[in-house]
This record gives sequence, C-alpha cells and structure tokens, in this order.
Amino acid sequence: MTLSGGANPAFSPPATVAPLRGITLKVASVCVFVAMSALIKAAENIPAGELVFYRCFFAIVPVLVYLAWQGNLRFGLHTNNPFGHVLRGLIGIASMGLSFYGLTMLPLPEAIAIGYAAPLVVVVLGAVLLKERVQLYRWTAVIVGLVGVIIMLWPRLTILSGQTAMGTGETLGALAALLAAIFSAFAMMQVRRLVQTERTETIVLYFFITGSVLSLLTLPFGWVWPTLEQTVILVLAGIAGGVGQILLTASYRHAEMSVIAPFEYTSLLLGLAVGFVAFGDIPTLPMLGGAAIVIASGIFIIFREHRLGLDRNKARQASSL
Repeated sequence: MTLSGGANPAFSPPATVAPLRGITLKVASVCVFVAMSALIKAAENIPAGELVFYRCFFAIVPVLVYLAWQGNLRFGLHTNNPFGHVLRGLIGIASMGLSFYGLTMLPLPEAIAIGYAAPLVVVVLGAVLLKERVQLYRWTAVIVGLVGVIIMLWPRLTILSGQTAMGTGETLGALAALLAAIFSAFAMMQVRRLVQTERTETIVLYFFITGSVLSLLTLPFGWVWPTLEQTVILVLAGIAGGVGQILLTASYRHAEMSVIAPFEYTSLLLGLAVGFVAFGDIPTLPMLGGAAIVIASGIFIIFREHRLGLDRNKARQASSL
C-alpha cells in the first residue's frame, strides 16, 4: 500500500539543502500515514468506497490551509488538462479502494509491505509504455523484488497452495493489496504525464476532489451510517492524510528524492509496532523475509537511479564544454 495514496510528493522543487531536516520531515510523514492506516483499519465494517471518501474529502482541509499559508492557493485549481486529472483520479481511487480493502483484511504490516511492489511495477511500466531504457541491473532488482512479493503473498493464496478454496478474507485481501500496488504504479505514470503541464499543487488538489466525488458513486453499493466513534476516526484519518501529504511535501524541499525515498521503508517498522500493539498482529516469517527482499530491491533501484542521474549530468556538462 502506497501510504500517500499515490499523490505527487512535492508541491514545488527543493528550495534549500538540509538533508537532516528533509529526512526528519519524511519520517514524520511516514508516521502520520501509518497512523492514518491504523485509523482506517480501526474503523471496522466501513465499506472501502466510504473509506476513500473520508480519506479524500477531509484531506482537502489541511492542504488548502497549507497552500493559503504558502500563498499558492490561487494556483490550486487552474488546470490545462482536466481530463488528465479525472483519469488520474479514477486510477488513484481504484488503488486506494483496493488498498483499504486489503488493509481491513490483512495485518497492518503485511498490507504496508505488499504496497512496496508499486515502485517495482513502475520500472516495468516505464520500459513497456514509455519505452524508457532499463538496464540489466534494474531488471535484476525488479525480478528479485517481485520474488519477494510472491514470498509474502504465497501463504495467503491458499487456492494455489492447495489448502483451501479461494474466498477467505485474507486471500482476497492479499490480492486486493497487490492490485492496489499495480494501480498505484499506473497512477504514478499518469502523474508523470501531468507534471509536464500541471503544477503539483493542482495535481494533488484535483486528486482529492475527484476522489471525493468519484467515491460517492459507490453509495448504492452498501455505505453504512457510521457511529459517532467511527465518524471521529474517519475524519481524523482524512485529516492525517492531508497532514502527511504536507510533511511529505516539505521533506522534498530540503533534500533530493534519492536521499529521502529510502526512508519510506521505515513504515514497515512502525507498522509492525502499531500492528502488534493496536491489533495484536504477529508478523510471519514469509512476510518478514519477502518484505526484506522487496525493500532491498527498492533501495537498490533508488540508488541506481541516483547514480544514473549523476552520470547523465556529467555527460551533459562534458558535452557543453
């Protein structure tokens, strides 16, 4: 599960170089997103579409306050590509709904770990759809990482292991979490297209707005009237999502993405602790082993991309001499 919901990480490019501050803000955003996930999991018996509505609608509030404080509110809704935002919203909401369903069916750390498959899928999609050049090192890392995903999923896919028929909540939850990661990768690809013409704050705001509207289409499929306690939990989850996005935004103002990105994986450690304390989740060896493989592959890809970026910059500088 992509904790930030696939939203673009920054409203504006880095302004200052302060890696420690950037890392601190990134870890803080991870903590808030894990808290958001725990709140969503705690709101029992709420349909996924309804969860998406609360997550998106109430996230708009802190984001609007932040943009107003930054003086960027007037740019928020100006767009040259409304259809692109709707498409991004459709894909992102599908990912979010599936991830929330998986979250309700699986232990918290397992749902988080399966979401780590998204960056691996992005590499594949970039090569297939955008014809990006992917060298052997990254293909190897992707294949190894996907093996780690299979290791995590295998105990849940009982129909394949011959134990029971597929239909258990955990099996469906695992498949939903995997599909959520795939949809999240497609959402990231759409964001790549949007950033060519759109401001990042516009992408984020339209995602939350379209998410709020599109999630209302699931009303006929079994929304429930939440209790007061559930309502408070869901509103807090939405606000936490917006605050987490703001912290994530701020982190990329102070350090490069290659420095910040690996700290996303601290969400697993925090998820393990919160899952055990709040929900009694006990991590399994396949989950821990598979997650370790996926994390190692993801970090390798991040640093490989950083190295290739440095090499490309050197080549451009040399050609300009």
